[in-house]
Amino acid sequence: MNETMSVMKEFLQMPAETKQRLCSEGFSMKDCRLITSSITYATEKVHLWRDCLKHPCHPLEKWQHIWPQIPARYQERIGACSVEVKKLASRILKLISEGLGLDGEYLEGEYSQFMTLSANHYLPCPQPDLTLGLSKHADPHIITLLLQDDVYGFQVLKDDTWLGVHPNPHAIVVNIGSQLQVISNKKLKSAEHRAATNSREARTSVVFFIGALEESIIEPAKELVDELHPPIYKPFKNKHFLSKFYASNGDSQGTLEIFKA
Repeated sequence: MNETMSVMKEFLQMPAETKQRLCSEGFSMKDCRLITSSITYATEKVHLWRDCLKHPCHPLEKWQHIWPQIPARYQERIGACSVEVKKLASRILKLISEGLGLDGEYLEGEYSQFMTLSANHYLPCPQPDLTLGLSKHADPHIITLLLQDDVYGFQVLKDDTWLGVHPNPHAIVVNIGSQLQVISNKKLKSAEHRAATNSREARTSVVFFIGALEESIIEPAKELVDELHPPIYKPFKNKHFLSKFYASNGDSQGTLEIFKA
């Protein structure tokens, strides 16, 4: 975890033109992208105070060749971390499945075969009251594993109040994603969160999104549905859900409403 954070900070603190040369021009989930604010920068009303590197990372042999080649240790270090994060995610998903009363392997396979890295770098913001590092949203995938550095900024929404999640050395924050909310028929609820800015210190986070394949059908698990507990959501293809989510600038709750049964 320390090496991952170190090499990611080294990359994100390089000059913008150097970083940009190491990334592709595409904007799909299958590209290595470097963005400022968000992918809707040209049309958004308020810019977010962040730079963000995104690229897929599972299976490693399929994607590692598109990652940045500078710093020289980037591919080795991030590759090693990606493998371990995928193992940890599988353990967590097995426990979640069993906790829901499902087969332990229910969330394995196509539900968790796509893993994307998103590294965020938040520079000190001269006027933190004017913008956020990341606006309110819930992650659209199955689960999210978050590595923070030692600078505070991550907040979660509970009972209409923003609560700070202060960094805990060597801890990983696990978020429930919107698609797991659907699969669990809302027994589990996706966590709305955001990233605050500050005027003093830069902050870096490394996030791994664990999700389904594009063509996967997301729907409430049949074992969790009966006459007393009808399905809250109708079946949908993962790619259709993600398309609506990104078109709405990350309005996770609004996107879920579209797919209500």
